[in-house]
Amino acid sequence: MVAFGKKLKERQIEEWQGYYINYKLMKKRVKQYASQIEAGALDRRHVLKDFSRMLDIQIEKIVLFLLEQQGLFARRIEQLNEQQEALQEEPDISKISELREAYRAVGRDLLKLLYFVEMNGIGLRKILKKFDKRFGYKFTDYYVKTRANHPYSQLQQVFKHVGLGAVVGAISRNLADLQDRQGSYLSIYDQPALPLQDPVVDSLQAAVDRVTYSTNFLDFLGQHALIMHEELPSPVEEHVDDQRYHFMSLILNLANTFLYMVNTYIIVPTADDYSMSLGAAATVCGIVIGAMAVAQIFSSVYFSAWSNKSYFRPLVFSSIVLFIGNAMYALAYDLNSISILLLGRVFCGLGSARAVNRRYISDCVPLKIRMQASAGFVSASALGMACGPALAGLLQTNFKLFNITFNQDTLPGWVMAVAWLIYLVWLWISFREPAHETEVNHAPPQSSAENDKLEKGLVQPLLASKEHEQGDDGDQECDLSEEAPEESRLPANSFGSAYRLLTPSVKVQLLIYFMLKYAMEILLSESSVITTYYFGWTTSTVSIFLACLGLTVLPVNIVVGSYISNMYEDRQILLASEIVVFLGILFSFHFIVPYSVPQYVCSGLVMFVAAEVLEGVNLSLLSRVMSSRLSRGTYNGGLLSTEAGTLARVVADATITLAGYLGQSTLLNITLMPSLIICIASIVATCCTYNSLY
Repeated sequence: MVAFGKKLKERQIEEWQGYYINYKLMKKRVKQYASQIEAGALDRRHVLKDFSRMLDIQIEKIVLFLLEQQGLFARRIEQLNEQQEALQEEPDISKISELREAYRAVGRDLLKLLYFVEMNGIGLRKILKKFDKRFGYKFTDYYVKTRANHPYSQLQQVFKHVGLGAVVGAISRNLADLQDRQGSYLSIYDQPALPLQDPVVDSLQAAVDRVTYSTNFLDFLGQHALIMHEELPSPVEEHVDDQRYHFMSLILNLANTFLYMVNTYIIVPTADDYSMSLGAAATVCGIVIGAMAVAQIFSSVYFSAWSNKSYFRPLVFSSIVLFIGNAMYALAYDLNSISILLLGRVFCGLGSARAVNRRYISDCVPLKIRMQASAGFVSASALGMACGPALAGLLQTNFKLFNITFNQDTLPGWVMAVAWLIYLVWLWISFREPAHETEVNHAPPQSSAENDKLEKGLVQPLLASKEHEQGDDGDQECDLSEEAPEESRLPANSFGSAYRLLTPSVKVQLLIYFMLKYAMEILLSESSVITTYYFGWTTSTVSIFLACLGLTVLPVNIVVGSYISNMYEDRQILLASEIVVFLGILFSFHFIVPYSVPQYVCSGLVMFVAAEVLEGVNLSLLSRVMSSRLSRGTYNGGLLSTEAGTLARVVADATITLAGYLGQSTLLNITLMPSLIICIASIVATCCTYNSLY
């Protein structure tokens, strides 16, 4: 990838070059400090003092320039306001139009200043991270705490940029006043829920949101989907996204995600009964449920590769295969064949198009709404997970039609087959295949390109946790004037090359993801067997229990994304969640005392909720620490996380079936033991990684 210093130099606004952070100088100074400390010419205290002073000077330069520009903006708006007052007395449609364009011109110039703040914020964060990494010192913590809370803080100007927000508000209000309000006497302050429909104001608001960046529910859910993007996207990218984006196509991708999750979990409450009706043991339900995950390991790869060329054809193929797979699953009852049952589930796994759904959002949805689309992806998955078992609980009937049996075992297959057939028709009618990057080669108009460029640059917070990606820091130890080889900017072309891009921190987080998926799969897949053996639960009761677990996903993410993540660092939440998962697993064991419903339900709920919190925080971290080379291509970060989670489900389901040979009385403890061991290993790995980073 291109070094950050190179990117910073290329994307600077020429007339403001002297006011950007001098990243090249500061990086060279860090190298000098390192060599001088090794030679014994400097001590650490002198280095900290000198580097702090250097940062203060750089930030002061940026802030004073910001204040100067804010004054110029205020003067321009004041002059336009005077013209607007004159027009109130003598309205002139042509002059009103000219005045509106003048306000928009101020807005476009303000976008430049917001982009200036973004670039400097990223540079400051990167140089702080580089200093911490080189000297193994928590300098970022010290510097931010001492500067941000000081009464004369200049960092607060970069963080809060209250003056810029006031300028945005003034432009928005005046543009709203100049619109035809059809006799309304209300201002934007009286109707804040009704946004001003103006492209410049939309761009300003999007830019302010990105520069402000604080973790909230929407961001949290979006990162949960692990749909990544480069920190400094190219100016043309958003224009291309706008051309490729189609709202109904996005809805169809989200519907595919929802239906697939329903398809995955709708059989869980009845899989053990179905297995026994075909002459197999109840614990064969592990293989029945896991067969879908086994096939998904392979389907994720070819669907990810296929999405490089098309989105429509993979979705059509997915729908057809899932229709066939569900029909085979349902017909296995009348054919009295466990092989057909398993083959049907394999077909369902071969139709897993989640990689296509992720790629469509990543590649075709415009940056300004990509976070909402990513949150929609996670919400659709959570809703499908809850609806699957709930729907199974409703399908409690038994009848025959044309010698085909319809009962609680076969109806999930028939219902999903019909659902996929309806989806296929909807897909064929409504989906629009987007133009692929090789086809979109025309340049956008100059004004539009300039607007898009200024609107770009999704910024991480200036105070983002130090665990941000090593791979994303493209300028690691190379000179800022040099460009990395072309190959280093290309996406990974194999699992091997993708694995080599993973830092130790990323590997630990993939281990955590494997652990939590394993623990959750054990809880869900064996629930019908365990509850029937210990408590005599019916299919309906199991369905209600699983649906209630699924319904906790969104509320938990709301609490974590809106509140907890603003109070604690991600790594603190990560470690605390792992410990709670460990406790949930521990209390799920069947000890000497009789196993009770409260023990099973409470320990399962604690483990599941903690695992959901852990998944959200873990993927949020993963989306930031993973190399930007894994943001696109076949072997992307989303595929790696999907494969890790799917492999965990396969191992868990195989564990259930193998443990079943030892008898149902020991099934619970035997299947929980690997969960406990992997959880302890992930906690130890997290602590070791945490200590090495800090």
